[in-house]
Amino acid sequence: MSETAPATQSAASYEIPKGTTVLVVEDNVSNFVLIARLLGYMGIHCEWKTSGYEVVEYADTLPRLDLILLDIRLPYEDGFSALRKIKASERLKNVPVVAVTAEASVQQMNKARKANFDGFIGKPLDPDRFPDQIRRILAGEPVWEYE
Repeated sequence: MSETAPATQSAASYEIPKGTTVLVVEDNVSNFVLIARLLGYMGIHCEWKTSGYEVVEYADTLPRLDLILLDIRLPYEDGFSALRKIKASERLKNVPVVAVTAEASVQQMNKARKANFDGFIGKPLDPDRFPDQIRRILAGEPVWEYE
């Protein structure tokens, strides 16, 4: 008996709670605008940071944080360094952090897995799949997709 069917079904019917907040750490304005629009269509509040630098300090100011979408290649401080700080934060250590990167490959995904990211989404983002990926992540399902 497969246990994946009920989990997939639960994610498909997962209702996003009002006030859900996602922090997008992305230095490319066009990528951020796409992500923000897609999250907005889903009824998700979106915050934005352009670098991993001081992301923990910024995230600590948010009254609610349900997910962090973290680009790996960022100015000043990359996603791997920012992830270590996020996971070391008492308040943020249980917030899922998903790598979102144009360096989408099996090798990069494995590197992200070893670094303790909670998921991986390759760029370019697929606007038709992205809402389902986010819904699954928020429902507690792992998403590791590089294509």
